Amino acid sequence: MFHLGWFLGSGFGIQPWNPAVDGPWTGTNVRDWMKPDLYVDLTDSLERAGFTYVLIEDTAMVEDSFHGDAEVSLRRGFMAPKNDPMPLVPLMAQRTKHVGIVPTVSTIQYHPYLAARLYTTLDHLTQGRVGMNVVTSVTDRVAQNYGMERHLDHDERYLMAQEWIECVKALQDTWEDGAVLADPGRGIYADHERVHTADFQGRWFSSRGPLNTIPGPQGRIPIASAGGSVPGRELAATHGDTQMAMCKSVEDMKAYREDVHARLSAHGRKPSDVKLLFLATPVVAASDEEAQAKAEAARLAKYSDAAVEYNLWNMSYTSGGRIDFGGIPLDTPVDAIDTSKGNGERSSLANLFQGQEGKTLRDMAAESFQITDLGLVGSPDTVAGKMGEIMEEVGGDGFLLYTPPTRLQIAEITDGLAPALRRRGLIRDGYTYSTLKENLQEF
Repeated sequence: MFHLGWFLGSGFGIQPWNPAVDGPWTGTNVRDWMKPDLYVDLTDSLERAGFTYVLIEDTAMVEDSFHGDAEVSLRRGFMAPKNDPMPLVPLMAQRTKHVGIVPTVSTIQYHPYLAARLYTTLDHLTQGRVGMNVVTSVTDRVAQNYGMERHLDHDERYLMAQEWIECVKALQDTWEDGAVLADPGRGIYADHERVHTADFQGRWFSSRGPLNTIPGPQGRIPIASAGGSVPGRELAATHGDTQMAMCKSVEDMKAYREDVHARLSAHGRKPSDVKLLFLATPVVAASDEEAQAKAEAARLAKYSDAAVEYNLWNMSYTSGGRIDFGGIPLDTPVDAIDTSKGNGERSSLANLFQGQEGKTLRDMAAESFQITDLGLVGSPDTVAGKMGEIMEEVGGDGFLLYTPPTRLQIAEITDGLAPALRRRGLIRDGYTYSTLKENLQEF
């Protein structure tokens, strides 16, 4: 049995759209993306399908490194516009009782006290189902929006994130078990001797504490992360409860899992303490033939100008805004491109360049994508069987599915694929527990 998660990859904003594959924006949330309806429906469907959580990406900038301006970003709706996901969380939880909701928090945007108080509040509002996706932010533009001249170096950002989490945890621990008495007979709400300061002092952050809100149902909020670099894996091994992993083959998945498990052991933790969910974009249709036709149409469309433009834009963003791939001639050999200036998602950029030696930038932009289908193409039963085979070979812990959240595609996964997985006994059939922390550790 393995976990399923849903990656809401463009956060609380306009969702991914490729005109070469998807046609006009008809049927997407282009006009009402800022309203909660689609996200509430998504969460309701995910709980019906037995998902463990939905993870909400977030960025706070308008990207303008591609061609040196924001024209493509705003014309195509890439990463902008986008709303803050935090107020959306309790709305997404309103029709559900079990599925987790994991919004993203950046260590350069939220002071640890603000984050600890906010997530504890969300833990109360969701009755123990919120998680904290900790990121370091990618680009200089985000850093500049928060008063910095340039972003910190990649590895230094992760040292800062380690300290950030330590400070958040210290603040979450300022109320001891039994501190809340809520005794109207004696006129006592809290035992002041069980509420104490954190007195955290670090290189980047300091906070006195205590929190001025009581612990939520989960106490310490479960931590998710996404960094696949060595510092990113160390962050997960030290503090994480779940991590998204980006791999292109079963062999890569096995190696990734073995590496993170070794790091967990080195930190005195059990391999089962962190649930690794591998990103995938399955292609599901009523029949194998229909799914193969969809996959082939998408493959051919990758060579369209619109698809190549998106991938070049994404590569520029992934570099942290330090490399404008729109300014490099498309016939340039990949081997001649220097990516050392990149300061963003280093493992993601390396993933894009993986196995592309000897090709041109044009071919790479058409053929190399960060997230693949992992061979998960077919009818619900076919894809369910393939997912079971992959997890059996890798050893766990599940998949984080990334697909545009149109209602049709949501239904194909939650009402098509999920029942097929259940028939095989591969995913949960209902929930034993009510909190995200408990559901993560159930298996």
